[in-house]
Amino acid sequence: MDGNVLFALALTLFAGLATGVGSLLAFFTKRTNTKFLSIALGFSAGVMIYVSLVEIFVKAKDALVIELGTTNGYWMTIVGFFSGMLLIAVIDHFIPAIGNPHDVKSVEDVDKGPTNDEYAKLKKMGMFTALAIAIHNFPEGIATFTSALQDPTLGIAIAIAVAIHNIPEGIAVAIPIYYATGNRKQAFKLSFLSGLAEPVGAIVAYLILMPYLNGVMFGITFAGVAGIMVFISLDELLPAAQQYDEAHLSIYGMMAGMAVMAVSLVLVT
Repeated sequence: MDGNVLFALALTLFAGLATGVGSLLAFFTKRTNTKFLSIALGFSAGVMIYVSLVEIFVKAKDALVIELGTTNGYWMTIVGFFSGMLLIAVIDHFIPAIGNPHDVKSVEDVDKGPTNDEYAKLKKMGMFTALAIAIHNFPEGIATFTSALQDPTLGIAIAIAVAIHNIPEGIAVAIPIYYATGNRKQAFKLSFLSGLAEPVGAIVAYLILMPYLNGVMFGITFAGVAGIMVFISLDELLPAAQQYDEAHLSIYGMMAGMAVMAVSLVLVT
């Protein structure tokens, strides 16, 4: 294994482990702090939507246009993008949430007369988010790995961008589970494991897909990742953030996430 491959694998490991960093923030929040929950989920959605539509989708289109031409490349980008959305939609269909997982407005209200079902709904949302993030981290790890092999500078930029958005992803997984169970270790474990799917994706790319990796596969993978992240944001994170919202905090959190992502992309360009 040469130095370039090790460097690419190290970048994907760095990006994936950032999910665990986000989950550690659950240790410093109170179970009753729904304002923090709303802001954190909105922040996560903002990061994922911005990086998907402004950065990843564009890079996918550019790669596919080079390989397939302007018209065919753009069409293939669209196909990859909506295929990613469809993938998570299928997962959502076969692993549905228990009822509406966004019903609980405050822990104080629950404490007046809690039911196991109410806590289960919130826990289900966190576990589904962990599964969805793990699944999208897998091809994202492949994309980070292959981009780092093709251009180490681009790989660093993408890894940093992915790491930044993996931090609020870790929050998005850990906080609902922590709110539902009060178990910090379980919240951290599920969040951390969802991030490890990223280096696993890189290892699979190296061991199995390496002979077949080219510009077309790179572009399709990137487009699919963008679709997956947008779907998660619109279908899971933003609805949950707004359900716990007070005074539009979820929107402010989303704006902050977009701003952080925008500045980070400028700084590493």
